[in-house]
Amino acid sequence: MRLPALAVVTVAAAALGGGAALGIGKGTGWLDQGTKTVVVRAAAPRTAALPASATSKVAPLPGKGFDPEQIFAQRSPGVVTIFAYFGDPSSTVTAVSQGSGFVISPKGYVLTNSHVITNAGDGSSVRAAQHLFVEFADGDRAEAKIVGWDLYDDVGLLRLQTNGHPLTPVPLGDSATVAVGEPVAAIGSPLGSDIGVNTLTVGVVSAIHRSIDALTVQKYKVVDAIQTDAPITHGNSGGPLLDARGRVIGINAQIRSANGTGTNDSGIGFAIPIDAAKHSVEQLIAKGKVTYAYVGISTEDLTPSLARALGYQAEHGALIVGVNSGSPAEAAGLRGGNRQAYALGRTLETGGDVILAIDGKPVNGADDVVRFVSFSLRPKDVAVFTILKPGGQRRKVAVTLAERRLPAG
Repeated sequence: MRLPALAVVTVAAAALGGGAALGIGKGTGWLDQGTKTVVVRAAAPRTAALPASATSKVAPLPGKGFDPEQIFAQRSPGVVTIFAYFGDPSSTVTAVSQGSGFVISPKGYVLTNSHVITNAGDGSSVRAAQHLFVEFADGDRAEAKIVGWDLYDDVGLLRLQTNGHPLTPVPLGDSATVAVGEPVAAIGSPLGSDIGVNTLTVGVVSAIHRSIDALTVQKYKVVDAIQTDAPITHGNSGGPLLDARGRVIGINAQIRSANGTGTNDSGIGFAIPIDAAKHSVEQLIAKGKVTYAYVGISTEDLTPSLARALGYQAEHGALIVGVNSGSPAEAAGLRGGNRQAYALGRTLETGGDVILAIDGKPVNGADDVVRFVSFSLRPKDVAVFTILKPGGQRRKVAVTLAERRLPAG
């Protein structure tokens, strides 16, 4: 499946049939809703409290080394192929999407990507697949129902409707502790085979805290994605990225390739951090949807050299370059940039406030605003922003947060 190139880089859904709606990013930070890019969240600063029904008692694999053979033998039975039908499964004209997923509890919960089980990213209104079938590694199938999905982090949650097949849950790890260079294994059902066949690829964590275009919401970004050189291809979407102990640290979601094919022969793979997925699962089980707080600002990292060049009396922070009309930020009196400046090889809006802390917690850059607002705050919360004004004054401003909404269209 060949997808259109974006400059010299193509971003592809790793699921056969998964739409690849690309958002063009503008730096990093908490960006605007609507016509501007909105950067969405990263790894959670706290672990989500998953209900008992969505957890398992599966222990990590023993040993201190990296044993791909053992990882595949122990975890593959819990990795499934998902067939999503957008119409009558018996019809030859029904659109079908194929991806991967993995069982996370004996109660039949299956974690995957939202673009595997919905049409998100194809440019039309989001709708769920009408029929879902989960195929186990031994070829047996079961019907599944959608619990819900989170488009911002590309997370989908299913629950099996039949329990006749023995379930082998895959344990969830902690993506906050992932380090560059550690070995990883990816398991999934690639290449769009009519019959799901699990395959194993191995590699290392190539980078962490990566900001990538969201496939499921145009002009949004996902930050803190895990980058890996473990080969990932079509059909791997929704499958687990596992550490050396066989714990899930991410959900394989995207491929970036310079050759425009969406394959991984000259590209790299990205996974949604599992801590972000836990946050989604917690809310999906509790209320069937995921909500996020909304401030309504776009920001840039303020570094020591940039601060000196722009005349700000701070070493680090999040420089507000734009404030949305009618947003909580505007109501609270936060100010964005009012003029362009050229500094350190780039042009940006300056003259705005700098966020130094939120509720007393230091903000070192734009991504810190994203993490804190997304994981520690909720709609209608009142957060205290410590602000540095362009003239050097420091103020504390109370901001009453709203709920983030999907952009129109």
